[in-house]
Amino acid sequence: MTDASLPESDHPEQVPPLSVADATTLTDRIVDNVEEVIVGQHDAIEHILVATLARGHLLLEDVPGVGKTVLGRAVATSVDCSFNRVQFTPDLLPSDVTGVNVFNQKTREFEFRPGPVFANVVLGDEINRAPPKTQAALLEAMAEEQVTVDGETRRLPDPFTVIATQNDVEPGRTYDLPMAEVDRFMKKLRLGYPDEDAETRLLERVAGDHPIESLTPVATLDDLRGARRTVANVTLSEPVRRYVSRLASYTRDEASLGVSPRGAIALTRAAQARAVLNGREYVVPDDVQTEAPTVWSHRIDADRPGRDVVDAALTAVSVE
Repeated sequence: MTDASLPESDHPEQVPPLSVADATTLTDRIVDNVEEVIVGQHDAIEHILVATLARGHLLLEDVPGVGKTVLGRAVATSVDCSFNRVQFTPDLLPSDVTGVNVFNQKTREFEFRPGPVFANVVLGDEINRAPPKTQAALLEAMAEEQVTVDGETRRLPDPFTVIATQNDVEPGRTYDLPMAEVDRFMKKLRLGYPDEDAETRLLERVAGDHPIESLTPVATLDDLRGARRTVANVTLSEPVRRYVSRLASYTRDEASLGVSPRGAIALTRAAQARAVLNGREYVVPDDVQTEAPTVWSHRIDADRPGRDVVDAALTAVSVE
């Protein structure tokens, strides 16, 4: 395990994978740290870590005030990485997200000023309050981990993860995310209201200073890079791959828009990360079944909720 006091690697691509045991310990440590701030959302925290380790992005959708932004910030703070927050508003421009070339009067040359997307973790707060043109500024970044401005392409930091939030109230004052962008999010989660015990503990914690202000990192960037490489090396056997393919085919038969190959890839990567969280170096069908609802439900367009289609697929398609 990389010690948190050691300097980060100058060459991220050379960071070796962690052992599965070390990667599992790392995720447990991050979950415990986030739970110093967030109460009653253990599963949601794990889902965010799965998306991060599987090189994906996450969309948190719910009513205002349930802790979406604080959750994203707490996960980012738990790793010693760069973090930027973007408040999406109706007047936000694409260049406000990606960056812009500015003319330097002294050098008589244009200089690039990077936008907030140039960070390891980017929190896009209330993403559906910005118009589609601005929302689309994240498409290239999320799909290819790069940004192109005025014909010049720049790589984003490694690792790069977007955690976006959106409120599902006031539909007349928000913009629907394009399906192409929704499909770029590996997972879509809802937090829901806490139960009585969880809310009681929450009120106790925030009676004074908010605990997020004293939260400190428990992992380095190289820890995270190594864990992501561990996940990428998890064994995905041919029967499990066929199981995912049969599940995807079922959704295509049962919906006007079923799960695409990109969605199938996202599920296999999420299942690999789930296996590491469970301390295994190979994927089992249970990993696929655990991840399918949050990875696939938002990708399906049908005459019933996408979650219902996924649940039906998991019931109808047998494990062989």
